[in-house]
Amino acid sequence: MAMKKNTVHIPMPIRYLINAAAIAAIYLIISALSSAGVITNYYTKILILICINIILAVSLNLVTGYLGQLPLGHAGFMAVGAYASGIFMRAVSGSMPTGLAVFLSLILAAIVAGIFGFIIGIPALRLKGDYLAIITLGFGEIIRVVLLNIDSVLGFNFTYGAASLKNIPKTTTFTLAFICVVVVCFLIHTMMKSRYGRAILSIRENEIASESCGIRTTYFKTMAFVVSAAFAGVAGSLYAGYLGILNPANFGFMKSIEILVMVVLGGMGSMIGSVVSAAVLSALPEVLRAFADYRMVAYSLLLILVMIFKPSGLMGTYDFSFTNLIGRLIGRISGKRTARKESAE
Repeated sequence: MAMKKNTVHIPMPIRYLINAAAIAAIYLIISALSSAGVITNYYTKILILICINIILAVSLNLVTGYLGQLPLGHAGFMAVGAYASGIFMRAVSGSMPTGLAVFLSLILAAIVAGIFGFIIGIPALRLKGDYLAIITLGFGEIIRVVLLNIDSVLGFNFTYGAASLKNIPKTTTFTLAFICVVVVCFLIHTMMKSRYGRAILSIRENEIASESCGIRTTYFKTMAFVVSAAFAGVAGSLYAGYLGILNPANFGFMKSIEILVMVVLGGMGSMIGSVVSAAVLSALPEVLRAFADYRMVAYSLLLILVMIFKPSGLMGTYDFSFTNLIGRLIGRISGKRTARKESAE
C-alpha cells in the first residue's frame, strides 16, 4: 500500500516502542484513577467485563471480518473454556500458587476450546454462508445442553448443570484482563500482518482464486477458526474467574448474537472497531440499568441506525494506530516547515 502524503515512516522497532508506551500509559492512567478512588470497585468490574468482551469480539472478528465466514457458536467455545478453567481452578485451589494456577487455567481453556474448534471446524468450514451459521449455532446449543445434562449421564457432579458450577476462585483482576486483551490483540495483529494473514484475506476476497494460486484454503480457514475458538476459551476462563459461578444459561444463543453484534457494529475487519463497540455495548447496560426492560430495544435501534447510516460499521475496515497518527503529525509539521522555507526563499 502506498504511503499517505505527509506521513513520516517510523521504523518497526520504534513503532513497537510507541505502541507499548501508549498501552502502558492507558493502563497507568486507569490504575491511578482506581487508586485515587475515582474508579470504584463497581466500575472496575465493568472494565473487566469490557476486557472480556473485547477478547470475544476481536477473536470472532478474525473469522467473521478477516476470513469472511459467519459462525454463530462463539458462545459455545467461550463456555468450553469457562468450564475447563472453572473445574481446574476448583480442583487445584489451595494446592498450587494462585499465579501459576491462573496461568495454567488460561492455557488449558485455550487448548480445550481450540480442540473443540478444530473438531467442529473440519466439517463446518466446508459450508458457507447460512449453512455455516446454522451448523455452528447448532454446536453452541449442543454445548449448552450437554453442560446442563452431563451430570445425569455420568452419575456424579461434574458441571453441576442447572445448579451452576460454584465456588470458583475469583482470580480475574483488571490487570490480568488488560494483559490478556493486549496479548490477544497483539497476536491477531501480528498474524494478520504475516503471510498467514494475507492468505486469510485472499480467501475472504475470492476463495476459488486463492485455491487456484496454490493457497491451502482448508488449512488456513481451519487455522483461523481454531485460533478464534482458543481466544474465546481464554475469554471464558477470565469470565469464570470474574463471576465465580457458571451456569449454561449464560452461554446461550443470545450470547453468540451479542458478540456478533459487537463485530458488526464496530466494522467487520476492523480490530479497533471491535474494541470500541465491545466497550460501548458492555457499558451500555450499566448506563441503561434504570431501563433494563428496554435494553434489547436500545441494542436493536443502535444497530439499525448504524446499518442505515454506516453499513460498514462504525470504523469500517479502518484500524487505528498510534504510530500512524504520530507519523501523520510529524509529516504535517515537517510539511508546514518546508512550505514556510520555500515561501521565504
